[in-house]
Amino acid sequence: MEPDRPDSPPVVGEDDTEIVIVSGDGEAIGGGGGAARPDIPEEIAILPVRNMVIFPGMVIPLAIGREKSRRLIDDVLPDRKIIVALCQKRHDVDDPGPSDLYGVGTAIMVLKLLRLEDGNQSIVIHGMARVRIEQWLAREPYHRARIRMLEDTALGSKTIDALMVNARSMALKIVKLSSEIPDEAAIVLNNLTSPAALADFLASNLRIELHEKQALLAETSVAKRLRKINVMLQQQFDVLELSEKLQSEVRQNIDKSQRQYFLNEQLKAIRKELGQMDEASAEARDLRAKVDAAGMSAAALKECTRELDRMEKMPTASPEYHMIRTYLDWMTELPWSVSTTDRLDINRARRILDRDHHGLEKVKRRILEYLAVRKLAPESRGPILCFVGPPGVGKTSLGQSIARALDRKFIRMSLGGLRDEAELRGHRRTYIGAMPGRIVQEMHKAGTNNPVFMLDELDKVGADFRGDPTSALLEVLDPAQNNSFQDHYLNVPFDLSTVMFIATANYMGPVPPALRDRMETIELSGYTQNEKLKIAMRYLVPRQLAENGLTETQLRFTEAGVMRIIDSYTREAGVRELERQIGSLCRSMAALVASGKAKRRTVNARFVREVLGVRKYHSEIALRTATPGVATGLAYTPVGGIIIFVEATRYHGKGRLTLTGQIGDVMKESAQAAMSLVKSKLNDTPDAAEDLAKTDIHVHIPAGATPKDGPSAGVALFTALTSLLTDRPVRPDVAMTGEITLRGLVLPVGGIKEKALAAKRAGITTAIVPARNRSDLDELPAEVRKAITFKPVETVEDVLAIALAPRRRRKRRGASATGP
Repeated sequence: MEPDRPDSPPVVGEDDTEIVIVSGDGEAIGGGGGAARPDIPEEIAILPVRNMVIFPGMVIPLAIGREKSRRLIDDVLPDRKIIVALCQKRHDVDDPGPSDLYGVGTAIMVLKLLRLEDGNQSIVIHGMARVRIEQWLAREPYHRARIRMLEDTALGSKTIDALMVNARSMALKIVKLSSEIPDEAAIVLNNLTSPAALADFLASNLRIELHEKQALLAETSVAKRLRKINVMLQQQFDVLELSEKLQSEVRQNIDKSQRQYFLNEQLKAIRKELGQMDEASAEARDLRAKVDAAGMSAAALKECTRELDRMEKMPTASPEYHMIRTYLDWMTELPWSVSTTDRLDINRARRILDRDHHGLEKVKRRILEYLAVRKLAPESRGPILCFVGPPGVGKTSLGQSIARALDRKFIRMSLGGLRDEAELRGHRRTYIGAMPGRIVQEMHKAGTNNPVFMLDELDKVGADFRGDPTSALLEVLDPAQNNSFQDHYLNVPFDLSTVMFIATANYMGPVPPALRDRMETIELSGYTQNEKLKIAMRYLVPRQLAENGLTETQLRFTEAGVMRIIDSYTREAGVRELERQIGSLCRSMAALVASGKAKRRTVNARFVREVLGVRKYHSEIALRTATPGVATGLAYTPVGGIIIFVEATRYHGKGRLTLTGQIGDVMKESAQAAMSLVKSKLNDTPDAAEDLAKTDIHVHIPAGATPKDGPSAGVALFTALTSLLTDRPVRPDVAMTGEITLRGLVLPVGGIKEKALAAKRAGITTAIVPARNRSDLDELPAEVRKAITFKPVETVEDVLAIALAPRRRRKRRGASATGP
């Protein structure tokens, strides 16, 4: 049992109602009454109590649980019956000291001692008067102190009378508003004539904090006490009044809704008897007809019928009614059984593909194979193609050509920056504002169940705390599973097996292996200069002339002029930048024609320089490889092939290797392997090995702001280090690629076609490639094989024999090889 707190249930307590009836003659005891009270000694026993403040006039039971309190009761009773009750500042202190108790308390008389069957004790006490602790005398065996009586002041004035009238009136209003307070409380209030007794009665029954009650107990001025109580009563009254108002409004709304519901039901019954159809019934009838005509699957039809039955039983004002209506609208408008007829004309498809795109023979052949299979086996599952290549090579436009060749609808959905899985699968209908995912939405827009669906920028999909969207694509891009794709909003399977999905990506590295395994990857390489020239003359120039309001007679493009743009103002795998430069020429000519300054012009070198300015790209091969320690490498990036320069220099030190140029961990490991391989080759020459131990080497790859990584720079790193240490420059017309091992072997790498195109753009005439990449050379365009001599190698010795020029004679002794 909790010690020293009111018994359960107490007669008066702060956790009960605001005002309850207390026993005892509060007017006679509360100070200012005419009845005499017993003498209270100056030195007296102190009883700590928890969680309550005892006011004069209160009659309340207290449970006695602590050992000190038991000793006090045993010692005081039955001779002396008057003690002092002090409230604890903190209820969790089991053995409170003087600092843990308030300084003002109440002298109480013990009216009765009750010994319970379980051994616990309980007393019934009567509050008598306010007292203040003057001096603490003892703590053992229980608290004793010297006290001083506190007398109430300012009695019998008109202010007191006004405060009493206001307090009694407000208290009676609270009794009337609160259903928890018995009506007998009003009788007690009307019988209290003493200001102090009325104040203490109200203070003991107010629902306020403990420290606020203690402040009222410590206040000896009856006027101030009544003012504070009036404020608290007003606050209680305002809260009760507002609560009553809110409850009244709620009851009115509920009654109104119930009344409307019954009236609507009666109206339905009346209209049914009269053979009339209300608006809701007509809406449900139309929806049922749409559900029957949608041609949906058995599972979808069952779900729609169930939801429709639920909707018919709901009032139209219900929020769930509109949620179900929206769901049924989506379900009935989806193309469950609507499809277009494929136009399986192989020759027509070939003409469309050739007209729209130059080159890309491998891709066109695969598309024509798909059409042939569809013609021979119409029930076969659609393939999942993935076009991989640098920007601007025609991946997206190729999907449009496929749709046109098949005579299907075309849908393009960009996945770039997508991070929320619910964007693809939708939200469940339990969420407010839920909608289907993007896949279902796009199918709804297409209006057919067999469009060409392009998932653009597959490698740009991200993942965060909202989920991984690529995991949702695993089901979509699997021909064996997508016949039962389940959107969270629809919650029924939707057949995607007749859709021809085409994904595009610049680079397959970020695509998860499980997703990559579900697709047939078709690589689209960059274009050669001749291919760019033909694309520009055939597609880009007519399109830009039309967009800028020009004719071919007003601005005539020559092949020499377009080639000048390609050589000097673009350096890309695709043709987007080339089209932008052609557009700049067209806009400049449009301004001349509109202002009357010119009627016709020819795009030649002079006009190109006049409009586009000085050339943007120059060949730096000879300059960068003029000294030992510089090698030209070939690299592959998501935007196509590029050439990189590996520069090495040496200086006096302790044999350390420094790597700079924003290179990744794989390339750093390739540099360390190249350095170890070079040191192993120098072990046969002790002087060179000893000299290398006293030399620091710094390897730098320019374009330091561009991150670079991958193992294919191993050959170039080894060649640059060997060139530096043997003082033999690398041939300026040679570029190389390949991974090396510590045994000196050259391993195969990827992206050979893109690297070869980059070498041709840079003017390289000899390219060193791994011998195991010899089969990749057969797929290179004829003009590339004609312009570049490819040297397959198996070991690093083969690389050095091709790449290094003869040792040159130094003019100054001790000079170190550095980059440009």
